[in-house]
Amino acid sequence: MNIVYLHQYFKTPFQPGGTRSYEFARRLVQRGHTVHMVTSIRQPQGSQRGWQESTVAGIHVHAIPVPYGNVMSYRQRIAAFLRFAYHAAGSAARLAPDIVFATSTPLTIALPGAYVAWRCRVPMVFEVRDLWPEMPIALGVIRGKVPIAAARWLERFAYRNAARVIALSPGMRDGVVASGYPSERVSVIPNSCDLDLFTVPSASAQAFRSTLPVANGCALVTYAGSLGTLNGVGYLAQIAAEYRKLDAKEASFLVVGDGRERSSIEALASELGVLNSSFHILGQLPKAEIPLLLSATDVATSLFIDLPEMRKNSANKFFDALASGTPIAINYEGWQADLLRKSGAGLVLPADDPPAAAQLLATFLADRDRLAQAGQAARHLAETRFSRDLLSKEFERVLLLAAEEGRRP
Repeated sequence: MNIVYLHQYFKTPFQPGGTRSYEFARRLVQRGHTVHMVTSIRQPQGSQRGWQESTVAGIHVHAIPVPYGNVMSYRQRIAAFLRFAYHAAGSAARLAPDIVFATSTPLTIALPGAYVAWRCRVPMVFEVRDLWPEMPIALGVIRGKVPIAAARWLERFAYRNAARVIALSPGMRDGVVASGYPSERVSVIPNSCDLDLFTVPSASAQAFRSTLPVANGCALVTYAGSLGTLNGVGYLAQIAAEYRKLDAKEASFLVVGDGRERSSIEALASELGVLNSSFHILGQLPKAEIPLLLSATDVATSLFIDLPEMRKNSANKFFDALASGTPIAINYEGWQADLLRKSGAGLVLPADDPPAAAQLLATFLADRDRLAQAGQAARHLAETRFSRDLLSKEFERVLLLAAEEGRRP
């Protein structure tokens, strides 16, 4: 098949962030398909204009400079979404696809996806990475009758023009079905685990750990990801402060990432007296270095503010920890919490009680046998349920099914 793959935030392992689209696309290429990745250059250099073309792992990448970053205002982000949608629509239509695959966020990706599908008379498969606009409405980012109505219309437009929908979690699937979309045309394909990438020799892990701000014999608790409002990483600084009050194994708390909340997290950690002592913030790391970081970590974390809508998430950092065989601590309920409790692969911390969370974490870190068992359980989940190789085959199956249905008279 000739596949047009629309993803505004496509990233490779040499960049920070999730690489789901890269990993799925390169596997499609390996199986004989042609993949045109239509994306953006978020940090244009100089006077770049028009589409930039390149080939990465056999993927034909078409990118246009559209500045975007977490520090942008809501209006600036909407403008970037619409600008990309406009330019992507016309350019992607010229690629003559057999099928269009559009992955959100943003939900505006459905606009060029639907246009290319209509123009080329081919089906579109739409992927839901977040239940948008449910999340920004819950946060109060989208407010007022007209903006909310417009967001709801765009949601219905995306589903109405999709031959099939892929959801990244059971909760997202339920949200799509609740909108009226047929349940039999929704497939759940969560974020997944790159087993080979996250298999790191212990010597390499120890060598990387020696470059981090953590003393010998000290436990390492890591957060690797975005520092946005939704992530609530200040919670980890509060745990670090409470942990110091305990008679427990010494621990360092390390945050690797960036975002608009970084300065406020640093200010909180400084106020609590833990910044650059037991709590450190480093910048972003390329995806290719995250396996080293997690392999050097005793407990990885996935964090969100206490928002019911976030319980449906499918955060990359959760699956990266599984792949590396690292125990995981999260502070939200939902399907991932159920998975941890059932498998023993980690902890569910109370979101509203940092002292209790610190005590739970201290007890966990002190039990080396339990830590080892949790790491083994994490890797077992990665191998048996969330392997990227396994899930990419299901991904291909959905695309082939949609393409075949689109060819029927």
